[in-house]
Amino acid sequence: MGDLDQSFLDAAAVCSTLLRLDVVRERWAEPSALPELSVGALACHLARQVTRAAELLAAPSTLPVLAAVDEHYARAAWVTSTSLTDQANDRTTDDAEAALGFDWMLSRYDADLAAVAQLLRGEAAERVDIPWQGWSLRRNDFLHTRLLELVVHSADLAASVDLPAPDFPDAAFTPVLTLLSRLAVRRHGQGAVVGTLTRRERARNISAF
Repeated sequence: MGDLDQSFLDAAAVCSTLLRLDVVRERWAEPSALPELSVGALACHLARQVTRAAELLAAPSTLPVLAAVDEHYARAAWVTSTSLTDQANDRTTDDAEAALGFDWMLSRYDADLAAVAQLLRGEAAERVDIPWQGWSLRRNDFLHTRLLELVVHSADLAASVDLPAPDFPDAAFTPVLTLLSRLAVRRHGQGAVVGTLTRRERARNISAF
């Protein structure tokens, strides 16, 4: 298995526990902590990160490969968009999946996670196309992007149902923390990030995106 293969599976197991909570089912139709998303739509968005892995890890690669995962975030349309109404931030898929319900979401998640586990232990692609962006990533870089989605959106979902964010194993969380730190430095500069982390009087509103 590759560097982040097991880390991805471990992170998905943490998300599985969160997605199964009764409070997620009970508050499915309520607004989430994210604008224009219900709890159910956010849960489906989180779960779909495993679905994406199941779909794309099994597909042949035909698109040009980016040199590093950081370049994915420098170019991705949802990162560079300036409005929630931009096409890159379209939520209709999340809403449509939420309409299918809690049990449907879990059934698909379990099936896709089993498929991903089999792929990663066997014939998963070494390059993974991201067709809606127009490029591919090396498998480890692709899994890095999905890890980030799992960690970030699990925190969003937990906040939406008034729970603390779940803890992830270090091997899953540390790559996400490192990537977010690099992206924050790229966007704001070293001084801004260091000052925010160490000096309350110089703290700024720092975001990786």
